[in-house]
Amino acid sequence: MLSEPAILTTTVGSYPVPDWLPALPSEQARTDATRVVIDTQRQARIDLPTDGELYRFDVNHPDTNGMIEYFIRPMSGMRCDVGRSDHEAFAKTQAMKFRRKAAGVVEGPLGEGSLDLLADCELAAGVAGGPFKFTITSPYMLARTLLDHHYPTFAARVMALAEVLAGQVRDLPCECLQVDEANLPGNPADGPLAAAAINCVLNAFTGRRAVHLCFGNYGGQTIQAGEWKALIAFMNELHVDHVVLEMARRPLADLEALKDLDPRIGIGLGVVDVKVNAIESASQIARSIETAAAVLGPGRVQWVHPDCGLWMLKRSIADRKIASLARGRDLYLGTK
Repeated sequence: MLSEPAILTTTVGSYPVPDWLPALPSEQARTDATRVVIDTQRQARIDLPTDGELYRFDVNHPDTNGMIEYFIRPMSGMRCDVGRSDHEAFAKTQAMKFRRKAAGVVEGPLGEGSLDLLADCELAAGVAGGPFKFTITSPYMLARTLLDHHYPTFAARVMALAEVLAGQVRDLPCECLQVDEANLPGNPADGPLAAAAINCVLNAFTGRRAVHLCFGNYGGQTIQAGEWKALIAFMNELHVDHVVLEMARRPLADLEALKDLDPRIGIGLGVVDVKVNAIESASQIARSIETAAAVLGPGRVQWVHPDCGLWMLKRSIADRKIASLARGRDLYLGTK
């Protein structure tokens, strides 16, 4: 990207699915929807759009964005016809306090199976019209959704998933690869393991690399408690160009904690609240950036974006929020 502004705009990943895609699903419709979602972001002057994660669209489950199932269902060594006894066994592990049912059961060595991220990334690249970001779910988060009858330890399962994903991200035709991790913020003690697994994936990709961290979002609700201070050591271990952080509704203490983030890592600042329908004004966005810059110092905020994915919002809301994001960034920089 030539002549980049001092602060770049991006989206986190998911975007509302156009209504006509689940109504009349087909491969051509998915391609067209991807084109629409990317172009909507470009028209709003988002510097680094995503494909809206429409590559995960499942006509049988149109009300989800496939953050877990898309990745694990195709893998070899995985059983996804999960029954009552499996769910009961998973519940006893307490791997995810907010998830009672296992997404799958590991019964043998994990492999890529029919998972093909390259094909889906190539589809997005074919209609992107420029640089774009491709997102995948962290191996640590995926591991927490599984009942395991094969690997002797949780760490072994995490690293096995990391190896599968590392093999998938090589040569992806995107400007930036982002790994999404929404579970570790509630389990900071696992930071060293999560960092090792995520770095295994990131090291296989040669472009811009990012990690998105949030405290979860479902139906406008935060699903995990935590603070960024407890995650600073984890973030400093990441092999990333920048982190993409939920910040729009976080306390000032979380902003103060980011002073200890390694200077080599750019800060992506969440300035759009995805848990409310209210549209932030450009002046609100600019003030949020100004507040962060005053605390963190010049040049530390390198990206601004929504707190999380936008897939749960109506298109009319999401479209206006990202337009305000770009206008607010420009207002802060004094370019508009």
